[in-house]
Amino acid sequence: MTYAEAVADGIWEAGVARVGYIPSVTVAPIINSLVATDGGADGASPRVTPLSREEEAIGVMGAVAFTGRLGAVVMQDNGFGNALTALTTFTLSYHLPLLIFANTRGGLGEYNSMIHSISQPTPVILRAVGLPVIELDRGSSAEDWRDVVKEAGVHAVMTYRPVVVLGSFWNTDGKVA
Repeated sequence: MTYAEAVADGIWEAGVARVGYIPSVTVAPIINSLVATDGGADGASPRVTPLSREEEAIGVMGAVAFTGRLGAVVMQDNGFGNALTALTTFTLSYHLPLLIFANTRGGLGEYNSMIHSISQPTPVILRAVGLPVIELDRGSSAEDWRDVVKEAGVHAVMTYRPVVVLGSFWNTDGKVA
């Protein structure tokens, strides 16, 4: 099992009804795994939706809670700069469960030297506004990632709040592990 497959399995095992994502090469392996495990064909899935911006994803997938179900967002961590207002004034303020998985940038193998300026402080910024943040790296097995992502989704539902899982699964050659 790859880390991307583990994240997808954890999302579905958490009981997520819909997943929104911001298209990116860094999250493409997760999206492909989500679609494949949702029975989607030719890159299409009835429950996996591309969205244009992070704040849109927070709004659309956060609103899934109004139907009594859980939504999820898959994105890069540098997108929290766009999503912060939606997270704090919508999902946090209205006590809406939401599972967010964000691939971390700026670590080993990062090719974009400017990405460090937003990615490095992201966990501190998210915690400062009251969001629970769980950080994963390749020190844990893919199976552990699956279990943690699932538990994060269960925690979001139990506590009526968004939960963020930050995962770093890049090799030093810049490829997904």
